[in-house]
Amino acid sequence: MSSATQNGVSDLFVIGGGINGCGIARDAAGRGLSVTLAEMGDLASATSSASTKLFHGGLRYLEYFEVRLVREALIERETLLRAMPHISWPMRFVLPWHPGMRFDSTTPTSRLLTLVMPWMRGRRPAWLIRLGLFMYDNLGGRKILPPTRSLDLTDTPEGAPLKPEFRKAYEYSDCWIEDSRLVVLNARDAEARGATILTRTRVRSAHAEDGLWTVETEDEDGRVSHYRARMLVNAGGPWVGEIIANTIRSNSEERVRLVRGSHIVTPRLYDHDKCYFFQGSDGRIIFAIPYETDFTLIGTTDAEHDDPGTKPVCTPEERDYLLDFANRYFARTLTTDDVVWTYSGVRPLYDDGASSATAATRDYTLRIDRSGGAPVLNVFGGKITTYRRLAEHALEKIGGELGGVTDDWTAGVALPGGDFPVDGFDALVAGMERDFPFLRPRWARRLVRAYGTEARALIGGAASADQMGPDFGATLTGAEVAWLMDREYARTAEDVVWRRSKLGLRLSAEQIAALDEWMTERRRSAPMAARTAGGVA
Repeated sequence: MSSATQNGVSDLFVIGGGINGCGIARDAAGRGLSVTLAEMGDLASATSSASTKLFHGGLRYLEYFEVRLVREALIERETLLRAMPHISWPMRFVLPWHPGMRFDSTTPTSRLLTLVMPWMRGRRPAWLIRLGLFMYDNLGGRKILPPTRSLDLTDTPEGAPLKPEFRKAYEYSDCWIEDSRLVVLNARDAEARGATILTRTRVRSAHAEDGLWTVETEDEDGRVSHYRARMLVNAGGPWVGEIIANTIRSNSEERVRLVRGSHIVTPRLYDHDKCYFFQGSDGRIIFAIPYETDFTLIGTTDAEHDDPGTKPVCTPEERDYLLDFANRYFARTLTTDDVVWTYSGVRPLYDDGASSATAATRDYTLRIDRSGGAPVLNVFGGKITTYRRLAEHALEKIGGELGGVTDDWTAGVALPGGDFPVDGFDALVAGMERDFPFLRPRWARRLVRAYGTEARALIGGAASADQMGPDFGATLTGAEVAWLMDREYARTAEDVVWRRSKLGLRLSAEQIAALDEWMTERRRSAPMAARTAGGVA
């Protein structure tokens, strides 16, 4: 196989531009397969931009005995960290303990302990938490991240924001990830390796004839196109079931369970850079995480979501649940007035018949369906941490259908801008401040966090802030927006300020409207392909 489409027929047509679709497209294109990907909206416009922004093993999944999932995710943390040290970095998590902590009574661990140690009455003793963290430290062959340690919260920065009743804690390692940028960088790398990426392009139908799929699409301007492919990949996220039933019209009995996760954002609640892992009286957990320098991110919830066509929002009940949960721990009482932003996403989990949304497996399930006359791979579930391994397993199944698929290659291969050492971020920032004196320290750090080694190319030959084009506020300039439009598929202000960045937290409605107007005029004034990345209209 080659990356060039043969006789108008590609090897794969991928439906869905979230992390799973873009990860599979990148992996496949890098193996020489010809790939077309269609996303009905912007890249990462649904689940993949609404995560809790963590590369983590999933400490709580150990209580569900999902050891394979946790081990795979723990191994992946460091593999991914090395490939994208600009958009991912290590974080330390503080888990306060108190004697009243209890298990979620529905977990297998809780049921087992109730059976063999009934005198515990569902409590989480400190020794059991420490045992779980010992497993968490050692399941994944940790090399970069430091191990768990015990903390005395008395008169320490970690204890200062908490109520005085919390005197003991454990501190362990996980990683942060800029989820939307992860998706875009995978799409960019897939395109660089020969894939065709179609955004704002809805798949209207797909049918098989003579062993090949014919896919009909419609773009945002109403143009209808047809593509032919040897195999489909249904990575539609929350719409995976809709695609099976109504787009492909398959008789597959596989089912998806939609679970909504909501988050709230408040002004910064504490001065240090560590995260908190809070356990509730209902057995659930939430995180409180430093966010965009001046904010704290709190989440997430687990609620059933019936219709993928209904936009997920953080309901007042979910907002209040998160506030009440956090108020059990923080000394400062949070109210609705402290919430500056909320967001919500729908996790498309494999329906394994679990009794609750919280208990439903976060593992991924890949199913080949040939009933339509040509193969389709349906992708259910998955964690953002394991997207690369999901893609590798998907390519194993694709190879079984198409043949000739080469070996795995993505482990250790940097994403665009990530070609520097894990500990090299500060040196990159220092170099940017030296070579571009007009960059204020906070501006330089933001650019390197977003673009890594490509930040220099974005700035180009600019010798002053004025040469970066229009100033839209919060260090966002015309040069950066042009880069995002020309290289990263951005078309609207929403794409820029809520997915390629989170500058929407800092910009006014008037500033965002001015940005949108500028982008609209830029699209009208010249074909996108004629633009020079980083240039200014």
